[in-house]
Amino acid sequence: MRLLFILGEIGSGLRRNLSMVISVVLVTFVSLTFVGAAGMLQMQINQMKGYWYDKVQVAVFLCNDGSTAVGCASGPATKEQQENLQAMLESPAVKQYINDFQFESQAEAYKHFKEQFSNSPIVDSVSEDQLPASFRINMKNPEKYQIISETFSSQPGVETVSDQRQVLERIFSWMNGASVAAVGVAAVMIFCAVLLITTTIRLSAFSRRRETGIMRLVGASKTVIQLPFILEGVIAAVVGAVLASVTLWLMAHFWLNGDLSRQFLNTPFISSTQVLVIAPVLIALGAGLAGISSLLTLRRYLKV
Repeated sequence: MRLLFILGEIGSGLRRNLSMVISVVLVTFVSLTFVGAAGMLQMQINQMKGYWYDKVQVAVFLCNDGSTAVGCASGPATKEQQENLQAMLESPAVKQYINDFQFESQAEAYKHFKEQFSNSPIVDSVSEDQLPASFRINMKNPEKYQIISETFSSQPGVETVSDQRQVLERIFSWMNGASVAAVGVAAVMIFCAVLLITTTIRLSAFSRRRETGIMRLVGASKTVIQLPFILEGVIAAVVGAVLASVTLWLMAHFWLNGDLSRQFLNTPFISSTQVLVIAPVLIALGAGLAGISSLLTLRRYLKV
């Protein structure tokens, strides 16, 4: 009987404040979608780091006719300097840090450049002699890049030593910034959701003040009186969290693993199954925020 009474009170409260309940659902849905999107973005960043960091190369660029670096004052790299650099790469002192390496000539560099920028007008303004030859080194541990840099930067015929990971770090930095921005927007929306939940509970308590007064007189416990109000806010928030979880799953399934994965074949995107890990967190967060804000509101506005 007590359970049926509580369920009846919950249904009555949801019907009386239907517009406010819908508002709570929508605001919770939007705010938790931003929270989940930030979580997805971090998962994507971590997955891309694990994938690309194993594939990044260290490039030792050789001097060419247009080089302005201090180490290229004597002109383009000679055949002897190139052979000396190759011997250093094959020496035990350096070989312990690398898996393998390849030499890329100016002609090969120009070919790769034309393939990469085939749809850009810049391809017509660059000639083969402007692109430097290079040694492309696959590291055993990308964190050891500095050793290669210090070893080769000062060698004759070397213009510069570049770590592709530095480029990736800038990209990941921008993605982390987007993740922080999403969390910031989510925090504002969660604050709005808490305010709406508080207002909804206050209105519900005010509209049922006669019933709660009678319940006090007949000796109803504090839990029986307050529980319907708390569950109203929790139910609305959980519905919003479930909608947010479904939306994130649809984004991962149809966008990340659909259109984007077909356009960027070499990029590892997180799967829709991985996104499901976020759903329990969002539901727990929504229920927890609604429960705490409802309880605090009742303590202030509903004297039992």
